Amino acid sequence: MPTRTQRPLRAILVTASGEEQARSIARILVGERLAACVNIVGPIRSVYRWRDAVEDEPEYLLVIKTRAMLYGKVERRVRELHTYEVPEVLALKIERGSPPYVNWLLESTGPAVRTAAKSRKQTSKRSSTRAAGKTK
Repeated sequence: MPTRTQRPLRAILVTASGEEQARSIARILVGERLAACVNIVGPIRSVYRWRDAVEDEPEYLLVIKTRAMLYGKVERRVRELHTYEVPEVLALKIERGSPPYVNWLLESTGPAVRTAAKSRKQTSKRSSTRAAGKTK
């Protein structure tokens, strides 16, 4: 049985045309638990061939840290959110990582866990808010 630090992880590279688009994609991926963390690097300069012309444009680079098993979902979501006709989505295998960081990455990309204490606290808040509303 593999330990948590041996689970397959990926760093996915995506470029975006601007900082706002990069931030939007990053926030959605983290919010949907498809990524534990997204670093946004930039601006960078990309020189590439597109439709038989050499292009030279500023871009922002997203470095998305996630589980290998989530790659397909991340790719689909990036393609839905991205403005490019053919967005860059490249996965790099993560060979090793600090065990505490890897555990955090796995917890951050797993199903949302709702603890009993957290649930009681939220219920208590809702009850006191409702009670306060009734006295006004």
